[in-house]
Formats: sequence, structure tokens, C-alpha cells
Amino acid sequence: MTIEGKNGGLTPGLYLLATPIGNARDITLRALDILRDADVLAAEDTRSLRRLMEIHGIALRDRPLLAYHDHNGAKMRPRLQGFLEQGMSLAYASEAGTPMISDPGFDLLPLAQEVGVPLISAPGPSAVVTALTLSGLPTDRFLFAGFLPNTSGARKKALQEVSTVPATLVFYESPKRLVAMLRDAQDMLGDRPATVCRELTKKFEESRTAPLSELAAHYDATPAKGEIVVLIGKGDSAKIREIDLETEVEQALQTMSVRDAADYVSARLGVKRRPVYQLAMRLTAQNGGD
Repeated sequence: MTIEGKNGGLTPGLYLLATPIGNARDITLRALDILRDADVLAAEDTRSLRRLMEIHGIALRDRPLLAYHDHNGAKMRPRLQGFLEQGMSLAYASEAGTPMISDPGFDLLPLAQEVGVPLISAPGPSAVVTALTLSGLPTDRFLFAGFLPNTSGARKKALQEVSTVPATLVFYESPKRLVAMLRDAQDMLGDRPATVCRELTKKFEESRTAPLSELAAHYDATPAKGEIVVLIGKGDSAKIREIDLETEVEQALQTMSVRDAADYVSARLGVKRRPVYQLAMRLTAQNGGD
């Protein structure tokens, strides 16, 4: 037997609602039905959700519309859990795109599991997938790595960790950090092909594909605005010749220790660290180093 929520439209449970990433018309009919019938609405940005509902002619009526984000999550979760325990249908929408993707709603999932109510996803727009379809880079395998750290040192370390992943790399980035991120990526990954997508589905949407060095130069001269997704092609270690590897290691050893040179070159070229370290040791010995 199906149990109806307080408004008589939805089965009690937690509904994860994908919302447009720019164009308000990029919303599914099912998502609109959920917005219309849910007992309680929660959103990362209540103003954005109100505006979306107004555009599509959905009245809030006397239903609660509650903000749920990183800064109030701990305080709001018990209240939202209470609604679920009362047998209500609770719809959660991130500010834009699909919930749980770089989104504070992740911590809501245990609530539904603890209460024992269904967890329902209403799929829809996603900046990650939209950018992949526009990039022209391989989509058979990709790694979404979210936002990189703010500082260059931590950012380079994070890039090194994914340098050998044989897949297209996908990141979210701030316009203010875009050029620095592209340059750090070139340093750590090599001058790979990449795509910068910005303002997806909006009036000034742009997708630009070029080597990382060219993209960095372009956006240094013409600063980017808006929401940004950066995609970086996978490395191809099979094309790296022994002589190229030796040249890279020799150059790195001029300013780095053996250990640091091995870390840097393996990450930059996307090759295994052990043979690079062994080559660095051999070159150091040949040159009379320690």
C-alpha cells in the first residue's frame, strides 16, 4: 500500500532534486511535480529556489521552505529529520545542478537511512556532464575532482595525486583562481589538451579548447567571469621517449633533490615514479653527486 504525504501527492521520503545550472527551462516535469507536491522544501539557496518556482508557476502555499547549507547544516539536520519521522515528503535542491555533487546535501542521506524512509533522486542537469559533452575530450572514462585547494602548493599536490589517472580530469574552479590553476596544472601534468567551460546554458556560454599553456595565456589577457568547469585530457606516457625523460630529469636535478625531482617529473609526465627515481639516482651518480 502506498502511503501519501501530508499534501497527498508524494510518498514520504527524501527527494533529491536536480535544478537548472543556468537556463530555468532545463528542469524536468518530474522535478516540477515534486516541487508542487512535497510537504517540506529545503534548498542550499532558498532565493534561487523561490525564483525557480515563480518562473514555473508553482506556489509555495503554507509549506516550509528552509535553507540548508554548509554554515547551518548541523543545526538544521535534526529539524529535517523530524519532518521525515512525521511521515512527510522532504525535497532538497542544491543551488544549481544535481544534489550531492560538490554540495552540502551529502550529510542529509544518513537521515533518510536512519529514519528508514525512501531516498529518491529526480535526475537532471549537471555541470560536469554538460561540460564533458562540449569539451571534445574522451568521455569513456573521467574523474571528477571537485574544487582544488586555494594555495598553489596544496593545489599542485592535489594535481600530482591525479596525474597518473588514465582519464579525463574534471574540476570546478573560481574565475579568480583560473589562471593560477591552469599554470599549476601545466607544471604538474604537462601541457595537456584542456577545455575551459564557463556560464554553461546561460547567455554568455563559452567552451574553449587548447593546450593548458594557451588557455592560461588567454585567460590572463582576458579574465574569465561566471561559473567555470575545467577539463584536462589524460596523459599519454606511451609517447614519452627515454631521451625525453632523461632530459626532464636532468633539468629537474639542477634545482631539486633526487626525491623531489622524481616526484615532479613523474607527475608532470604522467609516468610511474619508481623508474624516474632510479633514473635520477643514476644520473646523480654519473655526475658525481651524493
